Amino acid sequence: MPLYLLALAVFAMGTSEFMLAGLVPGISAAFGVSTGQAGYLTSAFAAGMVAGAPVMAALSRSWRRRTALLCFLAVFVAMHVVGGLTTSFGVLVGTRLVAAVAYAGFLAVALTAAAVLKAPGRALAVLLGASTVACVVGVPGGALLGWRPAFWAVALLCLPAFVALWWIPDTAAGPKPDGLRAELAVLRPLAGVLLTGALVNAATFGVFTYLAPVAAGVAPAPVVLGAFGLGCFAGITAAGRLADRWPGRVVHAGGPLLLAGWVAAATAAHVPAVLVTLAFTQGTLSFAVGGTVITRILRLAEGAPTMKGAYATAALNVGATAGPVLAGTAANPFWVAAGLVAVALVVAVVLRGAFTRVPGGTHRS
Repeated sequence: MPLYLLALAVFAMGTSEFMLAGLVPGISAAFGVSTGQAGYLTSAFAAGMVAGAPVMAALSRSWRRRTALLCFLAVFVAMHVVGGLTTSFGVLVGTRLVAAVAYAGFLAVALTAAAVLKAPGRALAVLLGASTVACVVGVPGGALLGWRPAFWAVALLCLPAFVALWWIPDTAAGPKPDGLRAELAVLRPLAGVLLTGALVNAATFGVFTYLAPVAAGVAPAPVVLGAFGLGCFAGITAAGRLADRWPGRVVHAGGPLLLAGWVAAATAAHVPAVLVTLAFTQGTLSFAVGGTVITRILRLAEGAPTMKGAYATAALNVGATAGPVLAGTAANPFWVAAGLVAVALVVAVVLRGAFTRVPGGTHRS
């Protein structure tokens, strides 16, 4: 039960992370900025999570889990209240950064707690599955509501999570700060796996951020975004079932399929049926492969019990920061995604052992 209560809060907060994809056109018009500039709000949120995940996880190492989770959630809600009221684009960017830092801290603590409750792959699937459900429901809903009502809706959606978090055992978050250096030493050899996760997520968010503008004139944006969100949920569910048993097979078979799908989208996304179909399949493959990579981090970093969730979160959001920036400067975001996945596959081949090694030294496919 505690794991699913954590998932409820992740669902509420994940709605905010993903909803920007459907709000870019409205924010662009409301503040008089370009579509590319409005898309940087996604990068601002991801940048806050990159910085916030390790910093907040380190600062909250000595906090009790429930205390940390409640504090992070309170800051997150406050930023959405301010964001829903502001008439300044600069202030809106600032609220996204602070909200992201709070979300990063929350997710880092939640991932660490969840990995204790269940096997890492299953725990990751439940938490990120909640986030992808938010994508399915929240992104099309946000696109229909408009940007300001969407911000208020997220703030209201978080309120039940405050009640739910009181059911989380108020245990210590982890070892005292004097063990931080030892945990970081465990994580350093995983830099290549972290890079692989960042590249795959950069491709995912680079496309996802601009999927609504790409869909314009081809298919209804809520339909395309909803298809992508359903695919994300299917992908993370698959990762939850497969990542702990066959991580190498998921990465080395799913990766080339993911690359082929982005190439197909780059050349045929002007056809409505193709765009909707690829939105689903690419969402599935992106989260199946990306979720498996992040599970490997949680599995291989058992000697870093409080910081591994932070670094997994940071890896995801390094990609989510870079992806929209790169895609926003290109004529076709699908080609950018294809290039990023191609690089990720090269890294994954070089690090093949990292995706097949079982903690303790043996290998499996």
